[in-house]
Amino acid sequence: MSAPERRRPGGFTRRGVLAMTSLAGVAAAGAVGGDAAASALGGERAREIGRRRVPFDGPHQAGVLAPPAAHGWFAAFDLRPGADRAQVATLLRRWTGEARRLTAGEPVPGDDAMATGYGASSLTITVGFGASLLRRLGAPVPGELQPIPPFPHDDLDEGRGDGDLGVLFTAGDAIVVAHALRTLTRSARGTASVRWQMTGFNPADGVTAERGSTSRNLMGQLDGTGNPRPGDPGFDAHVLVGPGGDPAWMRGGSYLVFRRIRMLLDTWDTLPRERQEQVIGRRKDTGAPLSGGTEFTPLDLDRQNPDGGLAIGPGAHVRQASPASNSGATILRKGYSYFDGYRADGAPDAGLLFMAFQRDPRDGFTRIQQRLALADELSRFLSHESSALFAVPPGAGPHGYLGQGLLDGL
Repeated sequence: MSAPERRRPGGFTRRGVLAMTSLAGVAAAGAVGGDAAASALGGERAREIGRRRVPFDGPHQAGVLAPPAAHGWFAAFDLRPGADRAQVATLLRRWTGEARRLTAGEPVPGDDAMATGYGASSLTITVGFGASLLRRLGAPVPGELQPIPPFPHDDLDEGRGDGDLGVLFTAGDAIVVAHALRTLTRSARGTASVRWQMTGFNPADGVTAERGSTSRNLMGQLDGTGNPRPGDPGFDAHVLVGPGGDPAWMRGGSYLVFRRIRMLLDTWDTLPRERQEQVIGRRKDTGAPLSGGTEFTPLDLDRQNPDGGLAIGPGAHVRQASPASNSGATILRKGYSYFDGYRADGAPDAGLLFMAFQRDPRDGFTRIQQRLALADELSRFLSHESSALFAVPPGAGPHGYLGQGLLDGL
């Protein structure tokens, strides 16, 4: 039999109370007219999204543990020739101060007014350091930042990978994200410039029938069901650098792997739904594993069909990606879909901006991807086109700045 179903936490939340209050107002407004009531509900939802704030200061950078957002943008920066340690420290102090204000919904000095009237919209700004930055600063490069090895099905564009600095922006509104990127780009002039930048999206709040439900990727599959959650047994040990970690400036931080993964959607679409489900190992409509249950029922990798075959096949994605198949390797995924139009051959240029936080990529992403590249049936429908790896230092205190432990120690 399958293990007991894992349930989502229940109870009332501030968001739930706001939603119920809004709905009650709509019901009471019936005499005014359905259209007006619906408009009022939409306006209240938009205001609620704008009012949400994710605190910037804390032991970990907020974007590591923040819940999924509707918009995820990633930008990599390279230092200008001749930029030294003092200039990098100045830049990080400036970025930290700007991020504090932006995530609180406040303007920064010299603001361009792009987001005037907009709220914080759950904005997070997460900064990471590439191995190339550490070498420029003369700092030792930790083993966790050793290059990710090549894998089958890789078709990497070096111009859209790596970088001295990596910055992840997430928020509930695209204008808020664009404004934050523009702000940090302007303040970096003379010290660093954008190497590459990509934009992704998730369902906007209120689009899915149930708030907090798992989003779908462009293959139509529920994506992220098995993601670990803060508070799960062993979560911190898998995702965050512990108090005894080396180097000391990374304690409380994490390592971020970024991959741009193009989905071969036209080829995928030729498969009947039953075959797609076998490739993934889950039902397409509910996300339930083929071993039975509902979306959050744990996988039963030993379950057999009446004909004696495995319910979740040997090459199914969920089998090959599971911790049970990878010596317990666990990563915290942050995925955003992208759709950049059509290529010259007529195929969609679309897929997933894949991001994964972990304590050590060698025991996390690399271990898992080595298996997926060789044994995962889904790999035939994917092409990895961009790759980057960053050390994400811990968060900052109210009077500190991101990366202070590194810069002060040089």
